[in-house]
Amino acid sequence: MEPTPATASVQTDTRFFGHPRGLATLFFTEMWERYSYYGTRALLILYMTAATQTGGLGFSVMKSGAIYGFYTAMVYLLSLPGGWVADRIIGQRRAVLYGGILISAGNFCLASSSLTAFYSGLALLMLGTGMLKPNVSTIVGQLYSPEDRRRDAGFSIFYMGINLGALSPVIVGWVGEKVNWRLGFATSAIGMLIGLVQYLWTSKYLRDAGLRPSSSGDPDRDRAQKRKGSMAVAGCLLALIVLAILASTGRIAVTAEGISDVLGWVLIVIAGAVFSWMILGKGWSTQERKRAGAILVLFIASAIFWAVYEQAGSSLSLPCELVPERSADLCDSSCPSVCMALDQARSPRAFQPGKVLHWSSLCGTEFSGSCAGCIRDSRVAELAQCVLFPECGRRTLP
Repeated sequence: MEPTPATASVQTDTRFFGHPRGLATLFFTEMWERYSYYGTRALLILYMTAATQTGGLGFSVMKSGAIYGFYTAMVYLLSLPGGWVADRIIGQRRAVLYGGILISAGNFCLASSSLTAFYSGLALLMLGTGMLKPNVSTIVGQLYSPEDRRRDAGFSIFYMGINLGALSPVIVGWVGEKVNWRLGFATSAIGMLIGLVQYLWTSKYLRDAGLRPSSSGDPDRDRAQKRKGSMAVAGCLLALIVLAILASTGRIAVTAEGISDVLGWVLIVIAGAVFSWMILGKGWSTQERKRAGAILVLFIASAIFWAVYEQAGSSLSLPCELVPERSADLCDSSCPSVCMALDQARSPRAFQPGKVLHWSSLCGTEFSGSCAGCIRDSRVAELAQCVLFPECGRRTLP
């Protein structure tokens, strides 16, 4: 089949390390979004548990942990409705833009001295990350044609941007703890604003990627779907606003611990119901049941991994503050968020951003190609190696 002019132009665009120029736009957008997220995450629980005399909120460790856990859970859970809104209503490009605006506004709210603004900022950050995070990755895939072999390597380069942004606690943490808590959150907001400016400035290089929502082929059906979807989103937001007003006025009793507990049980029930239906329900073939079982194993392993990983911004940061001598030889113990980031660097296998940057830059196509080959050829042992040891791409080097 002869390539179309549009496909040919994409395939010949090699202005960003052999990849389409639009990849650079998304690379820096995601880098600054992760800069904002990880910078804010590093300060969040320390700010909540700090005494009011030092500019903190003076929350208990239990309450702070519940808020932190709810926040980090929702930024990922809201990726589901965020992706749906982009696919059905506004398109990925606008979703990324609106998400970045909400993230910036949320961080500026955290920089305010008002407790109402603090909770509003967290809500804006959840909604903004849910809009931006899934859709920017979708646009990366749309930069390449289905036949373009550069796609896997393009995602590896894109992932480097994520890990560059993840180094932000060294900067944001120092500003927040050494200068001012609220200035630290403002630093995160400024980073996201920089990402938005370059996104708007260079969006022309994205061509038509993510510009429009998906279409069913029937304009009337698309309009009806968009109208119903907009009404559903507006209804959900209105319900959340009403609940927030009732809780703030004391009409209903809502605690951070209670919300966190309810969310945990709801997620467990939903996950159990879905996998029970996929494995035990009728209408599934034996092969489909086995695949659902394999997904369940990966699901549990992934849940355990992320539960442990997210302790870096909560329970692992607090001991660094309470027992500063554990890292006194490495950094200034009065700056726990920076201390935590640098303490991870001691272990060559713990500092993931540096590892990924190193191996992605060395391996490029070989890195992604080796893992893609594991999936295509169903080589379970090699796939496990790629998951457990990301630097497995090294085997392709001379």
